[in-house]
Amino acid sequence: MSKNDFQVYPLIDKKKRGEKLTAAEIKWFIQRYTDQQIPDYQMSAMLMAMFIRGMDTAETAALTDAMLNSGECLSFPGRNVIDKHSTGGVGDKASFVLAPIASAAGVRVPMIAGRGLGHTGGTVDKIEAVHGFKTNLSLSEFSDKLKSEGLVLIGQTPEIAPADRLLYALRDVTATIDSIPLITASIMSKKLAEGANGIVFDIKCGTGAFMRTPKSARALAKSLIETSTRFKKKAVALVTDMNQPLGLEVGHSNELIESIETLKGRGPADLTELSLHLAAHMIHMAGVQKSFPKALAKAREMVSSGKALAEFRKLLSSQGGDVRVIDDYSLLPLASERTAVTASAAGHVKMFDNTLIGLLLIELGGGRRSKTDTIDHGVGFTFHKKIGDQVKKGEPIFTVIHHPHQKDLVKSIRARFLKDALTMSKTKVRTPKLILDQLP
Repeated sequence: MSKNDFQVYPLIDKKKRGEKLTAAEIKWFIQRYTDQQIPDYQMSAMLMAMFIRGMDTAETAALTDAMLNSGECLSFPGRNVIDKHSTGGVGDKASFVLAPIASAAGVRVPMIAGRGLGHTGGTVDKIEAVHGFKTNLSLSEFSDKLKSEGLVLIGQTPEIAPADRLLYALRDVTATIDSIPLITASIMSKKLAEGANGIVFDIKCGTGAFMRTPKSARALAKSLIETSTRFKKKAVALVTDMNQPLGLEVGHSNELIESIETLKGRGPADLTELSLHLAAHMIHMAGVQKSFPKALAKAREMVSSGKALAEFRKLLSSQGGDVRVIDDYSLLPLASERTAVTASAAGHVKMFDNTLIGLLLIELGGGRRSKTDTIDHGVGFTFHKKIGDQVKKGEPIFTVIHHPHQKDLVKSIRARFLKDALTMSKTKVRTPKLILDQLP
């Protein structure tokens, strides 16, 4: 038996007892599983052992490397190829704003984005509300467009980190999703494979995020930064609030409209602030500006000058999307009915159950219960109040965008929102801070 020829049972047992796996052992296990030589039940046992016993920085890097090299890897010269990754939330459409800003400033932005996961929305699902927009480009097309256009947005491809796709499906049904080492390896294997030379992370924290507490969000941020450093990639992580929807819109078409409005300089304060800060970190990391304050000023200039909007228009055109939607929102699919949900008593908005808001959108048709479900891009919610806002009795808190046949469902959504998703206070409530921390 050669030194790199291992056996499945002893490796599972080794991790179960809390011992560290070597890079060679992890690589062997992932390769054998990807090649279908290790069955799901044994991989499930290993995942649970990793989940319960944890993995140190070296093991996490080794797992990332094994998953990364299970498929194709792209590479681009120069330091200005920078991507951003968000851990997901409700109403999180910042990618549509920050990517054109960064690209207009001279950053090349390779975006391989995902679809909706659980209660969180997906960037690919949202952009597909634009008629004709093609997200299923090949890796060679992706590479060519990044070189020629500077900005490209596609869905995850079979060639990129296939081990991650297999492992994620297994983690989803074995209660091993919320493990920081496993999350880190999943994120980093895909980001490294797409060829980015630096990554800006947006780690969501709160009732609408997978990381519910600042402590757990910072732990994930630290893990991502450490792993990036081991792979000689530049990285910055912002821990940001997800205790309420980002912006005012939750849905697909309406979120795209809000993104375009933000690029026109008319967006809500929180979406504008976060998008500018994330884009500024990308601009600074790419070396376009020598300091973050100058990079932030550059990001603001890209919006005020209209250059960021022009970059978004170019993205749509490059990938077959109907660019007319930028000036005519009626070309996006939008449900015809609007039903306001009003406050039953006066007070101040104290808290939202953001996960429930995401699940209510799924019930309306704006998300998937199963992989085969078709998303309704036209339904959604418009929020009129944020945490800390004063509300009068009978004043609208949010509006449901729906179809005529969904009136009974809207009544149910109203009742569940007021009972379970909204907490009011009789006294004043402090407006939450948007950017909670930055690492390093």
